[in-house]
Amino acid sequence: MSSLSAALTDSSIMLRRNLKHTLRNPLTVFNALLIPILVMLMFVKVFGGAFSVGEDYVDYATPGMLVMGISYGLGATATAVNDDMTKGIINRFKAMDVSRGAVLTGQVVVTTLRCLVADAAIVGVAFLMGFDPTASAMDWLAVFGLVVLLTVATSWLTVAVGLAAKTAESAGLAAVPLILLPFLSSAFVPAETMGAGVRQFAEYQPFTPIIETLRGLMVEDGPARSDAIGAVAWCVGLALLGYVWALSTFKKRA
Repeated sequence: MSSLSAALTDSSIMLRRNLKHTLRNPLTVFNALLIPILVMLMFVKVFGGAFSVGEDYVDYATPGMLVMGISYGLGATATAVNDDMTKGIINRFKAMDVSRGAVLTGQVVVTTLRCLVADAAIVGVAFLMGFDPTASAMDWLAVFGLVVLLTVATSWLTVAVGLAAKTAESAGLAAVPLILLPFLSSAFVPAETMGAGVRQFAEYQPFTPIIETLRGLMVEDGPARSDAIGAVAWCVGLALLGYVWALSTFKKRA
């Protein structure tokens, strides 16, 4: 068996293992699927009437909720990776000559799948609440591509955090900033309506250009060129940072 086929086989085995762990953990499913939907219902149905965004609030909020759906699925990944590391499971895989890349890639792929399911559920709920996108088929394809790119990027960063943390609890806490960042972006209100200091932070943090690009693709005439370039650049940069950090930490600790 070639090294490539062996790596693919190992990756599929690790993917099945991680999927089973996800399905057997109701809390993971709750955090990844239900909490983003509950947050969306709360903002659209409870707070939405208080915000003046120049359009139906569900149309404005849905792109931001896609990013929220991704961020809420990351804490479980950090905890799971750290749990495997601190309990010696990864070292057992290493002794069994399992591909090192498969151990980490399996976590990234299952996180991506979990977040895509969450985002699909969010879009479905949004349609039930009156979401009226103007996106063409190509726009939806671009939305899907950007969501996948963001999920892979943040998944690698979360895997790196999980490997570097000393305990599963600290790994979960280390993922909290990724959950909170969308709240300090243009996900729920335009950044220009925020106070000084908060506005500048919201404008220059990673999630705002990503959300604005999604919003431009889904409900506007297209994203601004600067937002689109910034969105892709942030995703690629976070992916490279997470990938290099994860591999470096894995080699040191495993």
